[in-house]
Amino acid sequence: MPRVRLIHWKAAEAAPLIAALRGAGYEVDYDEQLQGDAFRRIRQSPPDVFVIDLSRLPSHGREVAVFLRGHQTTRGVPMVFVGGEPEKVRRIRELLPDAVYASAATVRSAVRHACASRPAAPVVPPQMMQRYTGRTTAQKLGIREGARIAVIDPPRNYAAAIGELPAGAVFEETPASPGEVTLWFVQGAAGCAASLPAMRALAARTKLWILWRKGSEVSQQFLRKSATAVGLVDYKICAVGPSWSGMLFARKKAV
Repeated sequence: MPRVRLIHWKAAEAAPLIAALRGAGYEVDYDEQLQGDAFRRIRQSPPDVFVIDLSRLPSHGREVAVFLRGHQTTRGVPMVFVGGEPEKVRRIRELLPDAVYASAATVRSAVRHACASRPAAPVVPPQMMQRYTGRTTAQKLGIREGARIAVIDPPRNYAAAIGELPAGAVFEETPASPGEVTLWFVQGAAGCAASLPAMRALAARTKLWILWRKGSEVSQQFLRKSATAVGLVDYKICAVGPSWSGMLFARKKAV
């Protein structure tokens, strides 16, 4: 019986897909939260095929796929991407042209096709940080020409950490309204957790980057867990100068 590893970010939404695959005779492995232990199990015992859902958090699905192609034990496992907005699917096709792309209605036949046609020389796209090489910090943060950048609780010399801005882009430390991009510099775990509910409301009107100092009590894991608890979801991470890291958040879609 072929073994499928499903990558999906919402268990309730994954259930129909799991049922369809099991109904077609596949054994399905699934973890809603992909943590270190789950990735270790995947590498130690690779499935026959990966099925990666793109209807929710497509950027996460893309980066998981790129990560799996980067490891020798999982590189040759065929991949099936399911659903997703056309433009985002197009971008993933550019990175992984040898994957199979399907809808929820055609996933069973897509898995059969993928299992029967494993890529002889799998495409190995560059990892996220390699793709960012050569880009400025402003580009990584999505700051464009003419952008208003709202800055919340900025440290001294924050502008030096961001570096050169595109033409016409400006920082606003006391903005009257949300800018196209918001940079919130958090200084401590308690203050961050207390302010997150207010930041959730702001995330509907701006690109909300939450930045924390490397080596501080705030960590990627703490920030993701705390933000998830108030209805935020992260979908990008990058280094901001030598001392800061940042995660881009959006409000979770209503279910």
